[in-house]
Amino acid sequence: MDFTLDETQAMLADSVDRFIAGDYDFETRQRIAASDSGYSLDVWRKFAELGWLALPFPERDGGFDGGPLETMILMQAFGRGLVVEPYLANVVLAGGILRRLANHRQREAWLIPLISGELQTALAFVEPQARYELADVATKARPDGTGWRLSGTKGVVLNGGNAELLIVPARTDGGRRDADGITLFAVDAAAEGIAVRRYPTVDGAQAAEIVLDDVRAEADALLGDVGRGLEALEAAVEDATLAVCAEAVGIMQTLTEKTVAYSKSRIQFGVPIGSFQALQHRMVDMLTACEQSYSLLLWATSKHAGGGDSRRAVSSMKYQVGTAGRQVGQEAVQIHGAMGVTWELDVAHYFKRLTTIGQIFGNADWHLDRVAA
Repeated sequence: MDFTLDETQAMLADSVDRFIAGDYDFETRQRIAASDSGYSLDVWRKFAELGWLALPFPERDGGFDGGPLETMILMQAFGRGLVVEPYLANVVLAGGILRRLANHRQREAWLIPLISGELQTALAFVEPQARYELADVATKARPDGTGWRLSGTKGVVLNGGNAELLIVPARTDGGRRDADGITLFAVDAAAEGIAVRRYPTVDGAQAAEIVLDDVRAEADALLGDVGRGLEALEAAVEDATLAVCAEAVGIMQTLTEKTVAYSKSRIQFGVPIGSFQALQHRMVDMLTACEQSYSLLLWATSKHAGGGDSRRAVSSMKYQVGTAGRQVGQEAVQIHGAMGVTWELDVAHYFKRLTTIGQIFGNADWHLDRVAA
């Protein structure tokens, strides 16, 4: 197969690499992550100016009709730069739902402002009892005149503390684990009855716990058909799973490069530690894990871009990231020694992000069971 990037893809890769190298060093990233919002509005506007927020959306909405390969290119670079801006939450997750289900009026009201960087959104789909099962939805939506009333609890909502618009899966029919009966609603995050508790996550990003207590949703808050929302939810989460896998590959590659460079400069017993054969073997294992992961990423991305059933490929990739990512992260920290876990060294933060990626959207064991099934 020919994996050469076309001209447009090469320009995208070049633009994001130049941005990371010139405008998003580690100190800048740390300062942004420590802010109240956990992201930089100026950086977010820059993303909009560069067209990155428009990447996966259709031209009729002001997008660029990008696909999984373009998202892979962007997210892999974001991994190398440890970018904390909520691209995944806004563009891939919430934007993925709006791209699939929003009608013309909803696109005008929500999708176009998202693309221009004027609207912060979040997909509130995780529930405490669900354990990665998207069909396990306890949040209820009951008819109320021409609208609906929503009640339930959502956890680990990425960008939930900043979101002005929440996309909420709720059960309108059936039992708690039924595939049918799940409906998606777009709800104003400031609506009466919504309680948000935001918090920083271990990887430098932010999330929130959200409680909906008899929240009123008007008829035009409904996304798609009543009771038929699971398919779009699964598709958006599949996109996001592959996106964080690409980010993880970028992190693994960077950790390997930094570890090799450190082994050449760190002197012990009068020689660089990279001259010790035992450490050379371990770094070769890191490189092998990176190459295997990148090859699998290309395969999974091509399968996903093909438009068919790519669940097996995506789960295989997520399993690889969960296992190889842990190996690469641990080796990087151990070869750097005690300084590998300090706040001041970027290696520790790359490892934290890898650890988080290993758990979101299903851990390695869950995806292995999915492939086996």
